[in-house]
Amino acid sequence: MAASAKCLGKGSPAPGPVPEGMIRLYSMRFCPFAQRTRLFLEVKGVKFETININLKDKPDWFTEKNPIGLVPVLETPKGQVIYESPITCEYLDEVYAGKKLIPTDPYEKAKQKMLVEHFSKVIAHYYKITMAKKNGEDTSVLEKEMKCKFNQFNEVLANQKSQFFGGDSVSMIDYMIWPWFERLEVVSLNKCLEHTHNLKSWVERMKEDPAVKATMSDLETYKGFYKLYLEGNPDAYDYGL
Repeated sequence: MAASAKCLGKGSPAPGPVPEGMIRLYSMRFCPFAQRTRLFLEVKGVKFETININLKDKPDWFTEKNPIGLVPVLETPKGQVIYESPITCEYLDEVYAGKKLIPTDPYEKAKQKMLVEHFSKVIAHYYKITMAKKNGEDTSVLEKEMKCKFNQFNEVLANQKSQFFGGDSVSMIDYMIWPWFERLEVVSLNKCLEHTHNLKSWVERMKEDPAVKATMSDLETYKGFYKLYLEGNPDAYDYGL
């Protein structure tokens, strides 16, 4: 099923077994957490099919697969189900051949996981700002705090003197944090990158990455989705199809 396929909602029939030699991704076209998994699938060259889920009106069979009710979810031909974006990514890196994205050195792996944990605070702040904007509230203080958080990530790159967060090639940490940088302009937060030379250079390098290019939506489509999403419009998930 193509990644552009319309999402399935309540009452839709459950899909059949996953074909042999393939893995299935339950996703939503604009979900940054699901994009993490899509990035890993692209890099690893895994043959996969995508089923998009209407997150406002989920099918019952989907919540049976993942009681949390969120994407991404992976399903194997054996009926094995894996969910939560960091766990799906680690699974893909361990199971499939190709470039290893997670460091084998225990300390380097720990460093990347700590950065991912640190970035989870940035994600929380990102959504706090977008909700405040939706409610017409002043976000200047929140945006100042976001700039401070981005400065911390800028310093990581500056101190390491590296092109990417794990060194001189893209690795797990870069893909885990990328989806929110891709969306900064959509929510008018790209100005929070002011005075972060290293981080801005990283953003430009990431835009040239083949997996990033393969999973990226164009800005106008993102904006169209986001407008409908904030309005609570159920058609948001299929915007542009």
